Amino acid sequence: MDSIGIIGWGRFGRLLGEILKNDYELKVYDQNPSPSDEMSFVSWDEILREKTLFLCVPIRNFKGLVKNLASQLTGEVTVLDVCSVKVYPVTVMQDHLPESVGIIATHPLFGPDSWTAPAPHRLVMHSTRDRYSKFDIWEAYFTSKNMEVLEMSPEEHDRLAAKTQGLTHFVGRVLRNANVGATEIDTLGFTDLLQVVDQTCNDSWELFLDLQNFNPYTMEMIHTMESSIAHIRQRILDRN
Repeated sequence: MDSIGIIGWGRFGRLLGEILKNDYELKVYDQNPSPSDEMSFVSWDEILREKTLFLCVPIRNFKGLVKNLASQLTGEVTVLDVCSVKVYPVTVMQDHLPESVGIIATHPLFGPDSWTAPAPHRLVMHSTRDRYSKFDIWEAYFTSKNMEVLEMSPEEHDRLAAKTQGLTHFVGRVLRNANVGATEIDTLGFTDLLQVVDQTCNDSWELFLDLQNFNPYTMEMIHTMESSIAHIRQRILDRN
């Protein structure tokens, strides 16, 4: 059984481990491993020996990790990120990882809270620097796990994600901050809206800030929404 390295054992790292564990021997490194985890963690030196590395750290820590890896990776290594935005991590990997390192950018469009929803789940992939012809292998693997793989550029991804992800999380946080919650007369549409609040606010505030700050198109989308709210509000006041 081939081995796979995972750096970062947070909520998504654990989910990725669950997906991979029946097909690969997992080697996991975390800077602050939890004693309660039923996982045999490996040292930094040992994780560097893996030929495939999934980087599952928060995006605010991503650049530091990549710069640390850059001078220590040797041989035919392929690095895959799982960041929720794509322009920033792809730029970081291209700028700092040596030309000998393969790069595949991914964004799983699911997480620990949505993984139990009915399949198929979707996964964005981009063959950024496929030095060792691993892209097709991983695309086939994820497809075999009943995932729909979508190929697109980092720029296209982030423009779409500013609407589908950045705006959704923004709305969820706004509704939570406004103390919007269940009532005795909830309609079906309102129940669906509360599900958005639950799904988006179950993640940490730090993750929310990362989604907003590291996608170059999200603030533009928020400004558009704010203008739309002001416009609709004025129409209500004007009674037109």
